[in-house]
Amino acid sequence: VQLQASGGGLVQAGGSLRLSCAASGRIFSINRMGWYRQAPGKQRELVATITGISSTNYADSVKGRFTISRDNAKNTVDLQMNSLKPEDTAVYYCNAYGILTSTLRSDVTDYWGQGTQVTVSS
Repeated sequence: VQLQASGGGLVQAGGSLRLSCAASGRIFSINRMGWYRQAPGKQRELVATITGISSTNYADSVKGRFTISRDNAKNTVDLQMNSLKPEDTAVYYCNAYGILTSTLRSDVTDYWGQGTQVTVSS
C-alpha cells in the first residue's frame, strides 16, 4: 500500500489550502484515513481522521476551521483547511489504517504518506 499526498504550500494567515491523499495497492477497503502533522521540534500530532462510514474526529485546535472528507471508491482523503494560522505550519502526513486487501486479508499496519509542507505566514 502506498499513500501519495499533495496540496501543501505557502499561504498567508487567514488563507486556505486543500490537501489530498490517494492510497494505492491491493485495497478492498480502508477503515480509517486521516491527517497528522509535525511541526519543527514537536511530536507528530493528530489533525483529523475519518472512518469508512464518515465518522470524523478533529483536534481541538482545528475544529471549525478544517474539514476532512474521503471517497471510499477512490481510496482518497482530503483535508480542507480554512482560516489558517501560523501555528498550523507543519509537515502534514496522510495516514491509512485497517486495510482489507483485495484478497480479503486484514492488514493492521499503519501506512503513512511522504508528508507535504504547509507554511502559514503572519
